[in-house]
Amino acid sequence: MKKILVLTGSPRKDGNTDKLAAAFETGAKEAGHEVVRFDAGKKVIGGCHGCNNCWSSGHACCRKDDFRELEPLLESCDAVAFITPLYWLGFPAQLKAPIDKLYAYGGAGGTRPLTIKESCLIVCGELEPENREYEPLKDAYRQIAEFEGWKDHGVVAAGGFGQAGIESTDALIQAGEMGRNF
Repeated sequence: MKKILVLTGSPRKDGNTDKLAAAFETGAKEAGHEVVRFDAGKKVIGGCHGCNNCWSSGHACCRKDDFRELEPLLESCDAVAFITPLYWLGFPAQLKAPIDKLYAYGGAGGTRPLTIKESCLIVCGELEPENREYEPLKDAYRQIAEFEGWKDHGVVAAGGFGQAGIESTDALIQAGEMGRNF
């Protein structure tokens, strides 16, 4: 069994991202995995400043923000599930900031390597999931997984449901299946 970090990117409470994360978590727990969740969209995490002072304070980032809460999870989990809305062709800033701070674990010769070996992406947006606007985010995710050497468990994309809500699609079922099959 694995310890899976669910890393969400939406600042909206009880929105589609939260529903997808809950479905994934349920599936993963049914499969016997341990799941920990970090809602980056509801935290205060500044972007990387490129100062190369990683680890100088005993933490991945020398700046004091909520990334310090995420550090022990990044350092103890076997897998990460990025669950996020699509914002302007990519990750929302609330999730991009902690992703950028992963630099401390590789780009700056971090003293505590990540234990993460596997990943997946679940993304939702206003547009139909086949729409090309999802491609830059999917590509960025795939490049992150490749760069980190993570086994990619795939992508679930949801959208185009409008007023009917995410429950009108099979996206929650797909998210749950991804969790069960991780």
